[in-house]
Amino acid sequence: MEIEIELSKDTIIVTQTNEKGIIEFANEDFCKISGYTLNELVGNPHNMIRHKDMPKWAFEDLWKTIKSGRMWKGIVKNRTKNGGYYWVKANVYSSKNSDGSLRYISARAKPTKDEINKAILAYQNIVGKNAF
Repeated sequence: MEIEIELSKDTIIVTQTNEKGIIEFANEDFCKISGYTLNELVGNPHNMIRHKDMPKWAFEDLWKTIKSGRMWKGIVKNRTKNGGYYWVKANVYSSKNSDGSLRYISARAKPTKDEINKAILAYQNIVGKNAF
């Protein structure tokens, strides 16, 4: 059985990836919640924390949105290193490095129970009732 890690209301998870989704930075809260060290995260694809319950279309929409220069917002279920999970309210946007290359910043916080329940219902309608 998977164990849920519930974020505290003060937790702010921040990551930065390059334009291919490779992690370049992760803050201490992200390391603490995900169970990975900074060295384990940097240089790896951000989807290493993708939970199997999350529908692929959610991330296709995320990439389409941020590549167009708009901010993507959504409720996401992520996987921890030890096989648990945690829910986040994610805000992802593009920015440029000083050399002009693209980077993507994601800031995540604790969602409300209502936001999580609405996300679960929406995802179940897409991927099936047995998910989540």
